[in-house]
Amino acid sequence: MIQRSLILLKPDALERGICGEIITRFERVGAKIVGMKLLVSEKDTAMRHYTEDLAQRRGEKVREMMIQMLTSGPIMAIVVEGVEMVEITRKMVGTTEPKSAAPGTIRGDYAHVSFQHADDLDSPIFNLIHASGNAEEAEAEINVWFKPEELVEYNPAFTKYTLKKKE
Repeated sequence: MIQRSLILLKPDALERGICGEIITRFERVGAKIVGMKLLVSEKDTAMRHYTEDLAQRRGEKVREMMIQMLTSGPIMAIVVEGVEMVEITRKMVGTTEPKSAAPGTIRGDYAHVSFQHADDLDSPIFNLIHASGNAEEAEAEINVWFKPEELVEYNPAFTKYTLKKKE
């Protein structure tokens, strides 16, 4: 199943200068980049990304801190496409808490902060990256960050067999 997933490289990834390394990881697994842009998020855009559903699951304070973190500096929004890409990106990113993320994942290799440390500082957790949690979330999130005309359709040679769509 060919899917698209949203990836956000958060302000801490840009501040550390590791965006290229992270993007390379997605390219190496064969993810096709169909959209990418650098921007500073407006608060209302961050609020549409971190929906009321997040507040219901984790609390309004957590949502507000996530919005604050996402608007604290430039971010890079990326749409990748590939076979079961939502699941692939989630595996590559690692668990939300960097301290618990497995080595080999992006968070496991590039971050170490714990929920407890962030709580002690009354701070959002800076965990470098966001990846859509499921296909429905991916579609909604892509629509927050990209207009349809900003996404590119193309067929690189390496996708001849792996990304062939049913006709």
